[in-house]
Amino acid sequence: MKKLLSLFAGALLTAVASAQPALTIYNQNFAVVRERVPLDLKAGENAVAFTGATAQLEPDSVVLRDPAGKVSFRVLEQSYRADVMSQGLLLSLNEGKELDFLVRDQNAKEYTVHGKVIRSGYTPGGEATAPIIAVDGKLRFSLPGEPLFPALAGDGILKPTLAWQIGAEHAAKFDAELGYVTGGLSWQAAYNLIAPEKGDTLDIVGWVTVTNQSGKQFDNASVKLMAGNVNKIQQADAVQLSRFEVRAMAAMAPAPVVTEKAFDEFHLYSLARAVTLRDKETKQVEFMRAVGVKAPVLYVYDGASNRGQTYGGGGMIRDPNYAAQSEGKNVWVMREFKNSEENHLGLPLPKGRVRFYRRDDADGRIEFTGENELGHTAKNELIRIYTGDAFDVVGERTRTDFQGNNRQDFAEEAFEIKVRNRKAEPIEVRVVEHLYRWTNWTIMAKSDEFTKKDAQTVEFRVSLKPDEERGVTYRVRYDWR
Repeated sequence: MKKLLSLFAGALLTAVASAQPALTIYNQNFAVVRERVPLDLKAGENAVAFTGATAQLEPDSVVLRDPAGKVSFRVLEQSYRADVMSQGLLLSLNEGKELDFLVRDQNAKEYTVHGKVIRSGYTPGGEATAPIIAVDGKLRFSLPGEPLFPALAGDGILKPTLAWQIGAEHAAKFDAELGYVTGGLSWQAAYNLIAPEKGDTLDIVGWVTVTNQSGKQFDNASVKLMAGNVNKIQQADAVQLSRFEVRAMAAMAPAPVVTEKAFDEFHLYSLARAVTLRDKETKQVEFMRAVGVKAPVLYVYDGASNRGQTYGGGGMIRDPNYAAQSEGKNVWVMREFKNSEENHLGLPLPKGRVRFYRRDDADGRIEFTGENELGHTAKNELIRIYTGDAFDVVGERTRTDFQGNNRQDFAEEAFEIKVRNRKAEPIEVRVVEHLYRWTNWTIMAKSDEFTKKDAQTVEFRVSLKPDEERGVTYRVRYDWR
């Protein structure tokens, strides 16, 4: 990774030009910022200010050190100020005082109105309220004009500022490394999956969306993205940050767009190109592209459930009477593909939104056909995503018999499930049944073979010709002993 040269530092109130920063952004609305600060210390105590910090910096996460370990110095005192000068802040500093307000009439003629600031309406970090200004003995719940303030006070700041008192044994000139945790930076992945009108293949384009709400612009930043659920309390301590700093400086190999590697228990994605992140900006970068991914369509009828996302995620133990009848006739449409190199993928995929499109052969345009969420997915894992309900495939589920009560040692019940294919081509429907009453069950009779998916879920596979209806029946016995 290209070494970073950045920051504002030097004697107190002396600005030093910044260069390229480095960011490791987590998908939990925080980031680790690393920059280089040129320091020119004299023996004894030195006053140093850095005016390039974010507005959401965590002050007790700051690490300032010599990366070479050759210069001995101590941070005797650190101050962080984020109360950047603004009209609201200056009004609050002038509460109880009189100010002139500049007014322009409809003819652009200017004149001043004298008033007393009773209430500024400014609340640090909170929502502003209406100001109260006394003019000619009357109160106004708005500003009478543009306030004209006295010259900027000596302790006013224009940017969030870190100030240090640094003690040095000997004079030294070197590039210090500054690192800190900040809020206001986040990222997320999104995937666009495009399928032809007919067939079971997909083209996949993955995007990374980076959002900067930190209050600072990062010019030509080297960016890494950490995927995974990192445990983080409200305030990070310096020891924890030091671990981030040492381990997150690993070299980034050249890549056309993004490189990925396992990092601790997470995955780290590095953007090959430096990017500029302006404050309040959202930026997208393409991070993966795959063509010809085999992803067959699955039709699933789960009459005792109500969400496609439950399929493949284990059985559901229901209230004993909950699944006696069908909840609906909807048959879920799902896409299934393996995240493997053989399937033109094989990259650990960070969580994000997945959008499905199909290309209309008549005009070549793509049409939106559904979306869902993808969780963090490791390499070689099977991905199965619910995209919507089938229009031309219908299911019905009926309990046809029940025997048993609380005084007996068993219960038996029978079901009939019907599926109809109104499409012009043959399909297979996976009929999923949850044996919800008890873990000790036996299928006494069945019309079709089934596959046991887990301790309380079975699946029948029903092949249907165009415009065909087929039924599946089974009888299950539960033994309470």
